[in-house]
Amino acid sequence: MIPLPPDLLARQTNAAELPFRCTSELNDISELIGQSRASEAIQFGINICHDGYNIYVAGPVGSGKQTLVRQLVESRAQDAAPPCDWCYVHNFLNAHRPIAIGLPAGLGRELSEQMAQAVEYLKSAVPALFAGEEYRSRRDTIMKDFVERQEDAFKKLSHHANSLGIAFLRTPRGFAFVPQKGEEIIEPQEFERLPEQERTRLLGHTAELQSELEKILDAIPHWWRERAESLKTLDQETLKTIVWQMLEKIRQQFIDHPAVVAYLDSVARDITGHSEVFRTSVTNGSHDEHGSDGRHLEFMDRYKVNVLVGDGLHHGAPIVAEENPSYPNLIGRIEHMSEMGTLVTNFTLIKAGALHRANGGYLLLDIRRVLSNPFSWEALKRALRSREIRIESLPQVVGLISTVSLEPEPIPLNLKVILLGDRFFYYLLAELDPDFLELFKVTADFDDRVMRNNEANLLYAQMLASMVRRYELMHLDDLGVARVIDHAARLAGDAYRLTMHARSILDLLQEADHIARLDKATKISESHVQRAIDARVHRLSRYQQRIHEEILRGTVLIDTTMSTIGQINGLSVVELGNFTFSQPVRITAKSRFGTGDLINIEREAELSGALHSKGVLILAGFLSTRFAKSQPFALNASIVMEQSYGRVDGDSASLAELCALMSDLAGVPIDQHFAVTGSVNQMGEVQPIGKVNEKVEGFYDICCARGFDGRHAVVIPVGNLDHLMLKREVVEAARCGHFHVYAVRSVDEAISLLTGSPAGLPDAAGTYPRHSVNGRIAERIRQLSGVQRATRLRVHSGVGLGRAAQTPRISLRRHG
Repeated sequence: MIPLPPDLLARQTNAAELPFRCTSELNDISELIGQSRASEAIQFGINICHDGYNIYVAGPVGSGKQTLVRQLVESRAQDAAPPCDWCYVHNFLNAHRPIAIGLPAGLGRELSEQMAQAVEYLKSAVPALFAGEEYRSRRDTIMKDFVERQEDAFKKLSHHANSLGIAFLRTPRGFAFVPQKGEEIIEPQEFERLPEQERTRLLGHTAELQSELEKILDAIPHWWRERAESLKTLDQETLKTIVWQMLEKIRQQFIDHPAVVAYLDSVARDITGHSEVFRTSVTNGSHDEHGSDGRHLEFMDRYKVNVLVGDGLHHGAPIVAEENPSYPNLIGRIEHMSEMGTLVTNFTLIKAGALHRANGGYLLLDIRRVLSNPFSWEALKRALRSREIRIESLPQVVGLISTVSLEPEPIPLNLKVILLGDRFFYYLLAELDPDFLELFKVTADFDDRVMRNNEANLLYAQMLASMVRRYELMHLDDLGVARVIDHAARLAGDAYRLTMHARSILDLLQEADHIARLDKATKISESHVQRAIDARVHRLSRYQQRIHEEILRGTVLIDTTMSTIGQINGLSVVELGNFTFSQPVRITAKSRFGTGDLINIEREAELSGALHSKGVLILAGFLSTRFAKSQPFALNASIVMEQSYGRVDGDSASLAELCALMSDLAGVPIDQHFAVTGSVNQMGEVQPIGKVNEKVEGFYDICCARGFDGRHAVVIPVGNLDHLMLKREVVEAARCGHFHVYAVRSVDEAISLLTGSPAGLPDAAGTYPRHSVNGRIAERIRQLSGVQRATRLRVHSGVGLGRAAQTPRISLRRHG
């Protein structure tokens, strides 16, 4: 078998074919390349105006999801009408339920400023009004009328008493009626000397007068109330003129908004209804309102307007990206103040959440952050289902407390929510949350890779030029662009694809820019890009280097020179964060007479993953189907990855495991110059695997460190040819004949290459050539099957003789 030519080991970009010499010659790219499907889905989602058509943007972190979403949303939002302003005002009928008022953009701030000016005007105008001559004169008149009315009643009573010979006296202890004679008061001793008839007359008149006095005294509280009502009416009439005059200007400005007009009417009624407060304490602001539920509000603050959202400075629909979507940050919150050891609140302490700020526009959320914040996901769904934002504290939501607090009126919700996250979360929510697909009917699935061709290379170069300009980096020459494109193919794991993970490419550009500036270069060249790649690998390869050291010291046993029966070099992959590398691993297989069990030692030790166990079971199916269709599979075998102390998963070692087992069965040694990767099916076909470049390079590094002899090679599946993007040093080693890569389609091709012996094809009768690998295995299986049949025959014969021998003994005892 001929090794692969070096040109197939890496598809390198020819810089001469690029239609530019420097990225400064290229225009910026308008949108991400290769994302037409996702772009169309996003545009569909933001344009359709029906319930539930929110958007889930699926793709890995760093793929440019948020950049593309923002571009498309901004182009749509800039032409949209700005959303309404939303304000909360005091509810004069039910203080714990503040009223929500929606106004056209900019008018919320205007209403707040107008009301603030009105309150300030009241603070200065009302005291002056109550101190005015007209008010004081009218108030004095009311007071005088009350005093005169009271005095007139007492005078009439006094005249009546005098006409009856009785004096009406006012003393510090109250009122008294005493008999008099002329102007003189009759003393008690003298009263006793009066005739009986005179005493009776005086006592009767005194009782009548006492009754009249009681009527007057009973009427006095009523007169006080009338005076108070008159004073209150005076205060209200005095305030009414100035209040209605003050609010009329605001009313005319908001005449087209019934909610504001109704609110202004409530304000006017409340101010005039609290005239005594204005008259007695508005000047020093000493009057507070303490509700029974603990809310506190400075009296004049009740006329403020709490503008929740809207400043009138932004145009178009809002675009809000909430980085911390906690429950209060999402739906809003009611803040509290500490006052005398008690937490109190009022409607001015209601604060907006992301839903309020994005209402009428677009809300961008990271699904991972939403799900990691308790109650945020349920709150978001509740708002989208009800199409309203209801501000509730968390203790109220979960029912932990029952204290009375504010219950602001809900605000109507009309926005597009765009969730950004991995595909994992999309499928997880679709499976477990019945509301998810009803609320997020549009999926924008970002492609991880894009087809690699000349057109795509040019677009990729334009993307690099855009990144350079956006992040103020040095421009790349054509060789530097070519090297970045090759690296993008390597990151994609495919020679005919380019990665769309923009974050990785930007990191490479920034690191190459740093190196170029240290070299005082004017452009980023190929060498700068390569040094950036090498430097990153060096920073992350400490663990890889330690493993290679242990292999080179002989602590980890890897043979790269001998030929051994039942032993082969497999290739395993280690992923540590964002760094992936491969290391050779010795795989051994041993067979013996048995009952057809193929033992996976990793599985027995509970170190085998499901995919690895599946691969081993496929080997058993292949061997029994090929070599034991018409005879017992009288074989027990064990397979193990030597010196493996961690969990093993994946089926990419199944080809190596099968070749090791076939080597042991056939008694044919495997050349240890080879390392093998690939999976097999029950038909013996070799199937492609992942991380093929890392696996080839992992074995190359060990062979390079030990020294080449021209025979070292890696065997890979033919299906992985399009995925080869090997390091340049590996390609050069292959070009010089030091290292080779072979591609096989079947296990027969692999075993022939590894052993140097033909695998052998069956003839018309299904018989393999005797000295071929398959022929040796078939012969071994026949021998083991023969042993099994002979063993069964001996066991069967032994059972029969035993019974025959026992029968005479029983018979003799009976006859005896």
